[in-house]
Amino acid sequence: MWDYSEKVKEHFFNPRNAGAITDANAVGEVGSISCGDALRLTLKVDAETTIILDAGFETFGCGSAIASSSALTEIVKGKSLDEALKISNQDIADFLDGLPPEKMHCSVMGREALQAAIANYRGEEWQDKHEEGALVCKCFAISDAMIEETVRSNDLRTVEDVTNYTKAGGGCSSCHEAIEGILTRVLAEQGEVFHVQAPPAEAQPVAASRDSTMTNLQRIRRIETVIESIRPQLQVDNGDVELVEVDGNTVYVNMSGACSGCQVISMTLGGIQQRLMEELGEFIKVVPASQMSQLARAGI
Repeated sequence: MWDYSEKVKEHFFNPRNAGAITDANAVGEVGSISCGDALRLTLKVDAETTIILDAGFETFGCGSAIASSSALTEIVKGKSLDEALKISNQDIADFLDGLPPEKMHCSVMGREALQAAIANYRGEEWQDKHEEGALVCKCFAISDAMIEETVRSNDLRTVEDVTNYTKAGGGCSSCHEAIEGILTRVLAEQGEVFHVQAPPAEAQPVAASRDSTMTNLQRIRRIETVIESIRPQLQVDNGDVELVEVDGNTVYVNMSGACSGCQVISMTLGGIQQRLMEELGEFIKVVPASQMSQLARAGI
């Protein structure tokens, strides 16, 4: 289990500024639910001073994604747009007294959402570098441009670093060679040499690799067990969750009671998703059962 700071826990269990602000004049959307993380940041900017007066967020992701989004909205309030643009993903992590290395991509997503929102306010086109350039990681739709910018911005040195900050290479690992090529090129420009790290002798499979010894029935039962363990926490607040269907890596659930109309339902789904991924050791997408027919019509 990852070692979360008390501040990360505080912003996860009691997120600040959750939900969209009604009078927003700047909106930034990054990520994709299909890739496991998505963030929508809304800002209220004073037209005369360009000071950010208010901020709100809606996110689909793990506890670190929620905490990073919450921290970001606190950091940007009272800053001018130019000052906000200087905020780095490391600033977000530092505000939370650090993030586990495996969760640094959550702070990167926050920085991107802020850049997108400011571009939106200024009437500029913001390029999502997840989709720009040649696709390197097909599992999480990460491009070479996104990887290269993150390597430069955060002084990354290893494939593991790149995975922690972008998620690229965290799935099937077939893109590791391409990531090594990017690291080799960037480090060479800085007069350094990229050294391939040999995996440890007792290296475990990557988190996104399914346990091949588990049958489909055993897998479904394990998913049911995790969801059943979460239900009492929701029932305390008059909410509930029920497993409806498992289709590959997609788990459909029915949110009922107070959860069905909750403004932060995406956080609840993200928490369920995180628990399932940790328990099963593979990438899992948790989707409301109400979307099943929509996805079927779209042929997804």
